[in-house]
Order: sequence, then C-alpha cells, then structure tokens
Amino acid sequence: MSLLSSTDYSLRRGLLMLLEIKDSDIRIMTLEQGRDAVDKGIHAGGAFSAVVPLVALYYSGVLEFDVENPTKIGQDMFVLSKGHAVASLASVYSDVGYFDRSVLKNSRSPESILKGHPGPLLPGVHISTGPEGHGLPVAQGFAIAGKMTPIFDVFCLTGDGELQAGLIWEAVMFSSAKSLDNLCVIVDKNEGQLDNPKALQFPMPHTKERFESFGWRSFDADGKGYQGIVEALRCFKYDPRDGRPTVIVSNTRKGWGAFSSFLAGHKVELPDDLVSQELELQNARRKERVQQFLAYLHQFEAQEDGSRKRQLLLTAAELMNLKIDFDDANVLARIVPIKLHRANPRGRRVPYDSQDLPQIEKGKVYSANWVITQAMRVFARRGQVVSVDADLGTTSGLEAGVGWADIGKALNVGVAESNMMCIGEAFAVLGYNTWVSTFCPFFDWRVLRRIAINFQERMEVIRTKGWLSEGHNLDLTFLATAPDFETRTNGATHMGNDDALVFGQIGHLKIVSISCPNQLLGFLEWVMGGGKGLVYVRIMRAPSGVIYDGGVKFEYGKGYWLKQGPNDQGYLVSSGRGVHEALEAARLLEEKGISIGLIDMPSVDETLIGELYESGKKIYVAEQNNGYLFDAFRKVLWQKKRSLVPWRVVGINTLNPEGQPQFIHSATYQQLLEEFGLTPAQLVARISGEL
Repeated sequence: MSLLSSTDYSLRRGLLMLLEIKDSDIRIMTLEQGRDAVDKGIHAGGAFSAVVPLVALYYSGVLEFDVENPTKIGQDMFVLSKGHAVASLASVYSDVGYFDRSVLKNSRSPESILKGHPGPLLPGVHISTGPEGHGLPVAQGFAIAGKMTPIFDVFCLTGDGELQAGLIWEAVMFSSAKSLDNLCVIVDKNEGQLDNPKALQFPMPHTKERFESFGWRSFDADGKGYQGIVEALRCFKYDPRDGRPTVIVSNTRKGWGAFSSFLAGHKVELPDDLVSQELELQNARRKERVQQFLAYLHQFEAQEDGSRKRQLLLTAAELMNLKIDFDDANVLARIVPIKLHRANPRGRRVPYDSQDLPQIEKGKVYSANWVITQAMRVFARRGQVVSVDADLGTTSGLEAGVGWADIGKALNVGVAESNMMCIGEAFAVLGYNTWVSTFCPFFDWRVLRRIAINFQERMEVIRTKGWLSEGHNLDLTFLATAPDFETRTNGATHMGNDDALVFGQIGHLKIVSISCPNQLLGFLEWVMGGGKGLVYVRIMRAPSGVIYDGGVKFEYGKGYWLKQGPNDQGYLVSSGRGVHEALEAARLLEEKGISIGLIDMPSVDETLIGELYESGKKIYVAEQNNGYLFDAFRKVLWQKKRSLVPWRVVGINTLNPEGQPQFIHSATYQQLLEEFGLTPAQLVARISGEL
C-alpha cells in the first residue's frame, strides 16, 4: 500500500518526514555534482527550488514508474520541461537506479552524458528539453496517448519563467479541450529568472486562477515544504476525475533549501569553500531530520497497531533507498546498483496490404491530399499511425485518412503549429509512425531544431549500445503542403519558397519534394517501412498529372532520370511541380533539335550531382524556390574538392538578380512562372541560347 493513499494521518506524517530526509540526500548529491562539474557550475536557483516537487513525485508513491524498463508503455511518464533543473533530476535518477552515481561527476564535459540540460543521453530521459516551454506540450502529447490503451498518467515540471512562452498556452488550451485529466503539471513558481533571480521580468500573479480560466483543476501549494505538494498529488492520483487536467502551483523562491544566498543565482560557479560550508550545514540539517523521524517512529511502540504502522514506515523508507540503523540511531542513504536494462529492439515497419493501396493511372490528374487520404486509410488500420494537423487537415489529407481507421489517432490542434509538432514528437517517442502537417512556412524552427537534438541524442545512445536499442528513435514526418508556387495568390507570408533552404540546415532532417502522385505513393510506402527518422516532405497542393508508372520505389538520396540519351547536350534538373514544366521544356527543345537530359531530384543525390558535373556538360537547375537544389550542387561539388567551373552549373530560381534570397508576392501560377523565367518557353529560350 502506498502511504500517499492512506487515510491515517500518522502514516502520512511519517511519509512527509521520510521525504524531508530524502530531500537532504538529493540536495547533498546536487551540491557535490556542481562541485565536481567540469566548470564547477550549476543552475543552482532553479535546481534547488525543484527538489521538493521532484522528491515528492519520485518518492511519495504517486509516480508509478519502472526503472528497469523505462520504455515500457503503460507506466506513468515524467517530463522535466524546465531543463535548467537537470542537476536535481540527475541526482534523483542516479539514486533510484537509472545510472551509476559516477555519472554525476565531471558533468558538462565532452565525455560525460550529463549535460547542461536533459536529453536522452541521460538514461530514463525521453526528450531533450530546455528553458523555452517545449516540455509541457510534449507531456501533453504523452497524456493524449495515455488516454488510449494502456492508460497511464503524465507528470510535468515547468517553471514560472517558462510560463512567459506562448507555446505553453497552446498546450494549456488544448489539454483542457482534450479532457486530459491524466495530466498533472507542477509549476515551480520560484519568482525569478536569468536576469533577475529575485523577480520575474513582469509580474505573473494569480497563476492558479489563470489555469482555471482555461478549464484546469488548480491547487496552490507551499513549495517550501512537502505537505501541500503531497496532498495535491494525492488528490490528483486518487480523487475522482472530471476531465480537467491538473496544475499544482508550487510557491517557492529560487535556491530554496540552500543555506547560502549565493545558491539563489541562476547559473553559478561553486567555490570550494562555499561547497564545504554548504555541505556541512546540509548534513547537519539531515541529522536533525533523522533524529526527529526516529523519535516519531519510537512513539508507535506504545500504540495498539503501532507495529503495523512502524513496519509500513520502514517499508516506505526502504522504497526510498533509505536504511534505518537502530543500533547507531541513523537513517542511511542506501546506494542501489543500476537497475535499468537496455530496451528491447522495437519494430518500426507498419504492416499493410499493398493491394489495398489506390491505383493511380497515367493520363489522369490527382491531388496529393486525395492520394494521402486513400493510402492512410490502408496504413492506419492496425493502429501504428498517428497524424496531427494544424487546421489544414483538408489540405494534407491526413485527418480524413487516419480518421477513417481511428478518429482518436487523427488529431487536429487548430492554429497551433508549435503545439502540433510537440504532440507529434511525443507519439514518435512512444513508437508510432507519426505525421504532422501544415503549410511550408508555418513549421516552428525552434521546435524542429529541438526535436532534431532529441533525435541525435537517441541516435548516439543507440549507436553506443546504451539504454535505447534499435527501433527506439523517432519516425516523424513533417508533411509540408503548398511549397514553391503552390499557394499562388496567398502572398509572401504563405509562399514556401525559402523553407527547404532554411530547414535543410537542421541536422538529421531529410528534405524531400514530390513531383508526381505515384511518386508520392512510393514515398508513403517508403516511410511506412520504418526507421526513416525525421523527414520533411513537400507536397503539391493543386492536382497534377502522373509522371511515373505505378509501383515506383522511392529512395532517399536518389535522382530519377526522366529523359536520357547519348546525344544529350546538357542536363535539366528540377523537383516538385517544376518537373512538369521541365518535361514540357525538354519536349520543346527536342523539337528544336536540342537533346537534353532531364532529372527529377526529389532529394539531394550527391553521387548523381558528381556524375553530372564530371560529364563536362552544362547543368541547369530549375526550381520554384530560392535554390535549394542549386545550393546543394554548390555544396556537394565544393566538398568533393573538384576543380570547379562555376558557369557550368546554372540556377534558374527565385533568387533576386544579385543572387540573394527573397520572398514572393501574390500572383497566379502562370504569372509566377513568367516572373522568374520558369515557364517551359522561357526555359527553352534560356537553354537553347546557351548550348
């Protein structure tokens, strides 16, 4: 029995006293961790104020977690959104057995897995987080999954500094709308941030009421002790639920629990003499707490059911890794061995019957969203596919397709793209083949970058045979609609002519541009094969003709020859809808007696780029954007250290006359083609005049 659920006040009081002893242990470990860091640094203020909620979560019995198998679905999950408190979290995680205490030494060094913010490099941590409010939206995504089978609860620790980030409130609104009463958020309201650890940059009173106004069940608690926090957690865990998510506002201050005011700072470097002084005082406080607990335990000897209560408290102490030594009148901090086992490999292939996929015929016209809807009806049948749209489900086709199989896994978050991406990341962490979609320019660069960091850390852990194994990285596809000239008369804010270049600089993100309905179907099957990682795919919005025969196999990093002959005088490379214009240009050139090789390059093919250049013939790269492929040609050829002749690679794109990126204003598709010299006739005139 968890003492948290007990109605016996004396037992709950004993639990609180044990938590106070554990509080001292975690603070001592955190101090030692800062002392032993490569820079003797620690985000002390936020780490110390976070100790009370962290100890309450991990040692009161409210959080049902499996240290041996942290990737097992169905256990409660925790997200440290305020990543500056990683030192306190690491102390707890080493104490419960996720990793050895030696990890706490030499943190932030190149060889250490304990960095300045938490991420999957640290065993038991599911996502990379920092001080920008991203963790709460991901926790919300876990909670959405936790309402499915098997059900589980999700806990998240955030800070009042993070509450200034708009992304937090996207998640707060949606969590209430989705009735996520399995989500419990603790706000470490320590009234300080980086520039001023003693005050917020602007007042944020009535935090409890603010959450309530969004439909949350709220508790105010004294975060400088355990009674209020533990009681609020007990209410969340054991009281009847009514569809409202829960927030516990832990009212405290930066550095709470430390003796020295120096430790109230945001980031501090610890002098040795201060650490010695602080450790001496912390150990003295622990000794006092031990004596109080042992005296309290002694009282049960004269009570009728005292032996039972005494044994329950002894058991609770054992579960907290505390060993009571009656001979020496002490409560010892028991060092446990590593309990965590490496996760079992996870299969990522989505099973489906290819005969059920739509048949796409040449000579007909299809829209990309129709293809996606029909294909997703097949892929989503067995429950491994999840989609998240941001009020553009009719454009992507995802919601209609996935929802046909399981409406609960076809989510639409409304106009909240950042929240959409974090929810998608949560499902990908849990092993789903996940798709998120919005217009090309609407994806959040900051969120995308942090997700890519999460991906890299997981990749590194898998490669080094750490706590994660094959199949435990993210399969997350960013379906980017309306690229290039596809938005036409919507104007600069909606035009996707710069997205590929910008996002192409994010590590581990695969960029793909689709030119044909059959190619799109082949791409979808490629992703469903599993293990493709982070993919940013740009699909056409308006219907298009069919270029490829049915059954085309998509391969990432491969260009496709659409026209090739021994008498080719040069080459024309394009992607997306531009391929259709290039096909017509190649036909018109043929009529003029000019043979040109034509390549559709949906993703950068480095080998083919090298081969085209080595031919000595001129290469034209025609794109309806700021030159993503053209830029790739220059980078690849430079990296291969070839003797470069710049004029042999010609970019025809939306860069301005000086070769600088720019944005595109409203116009029809034909007008846009003409403005940037990308009509078939203009391509013919340009190429025939130079070859």
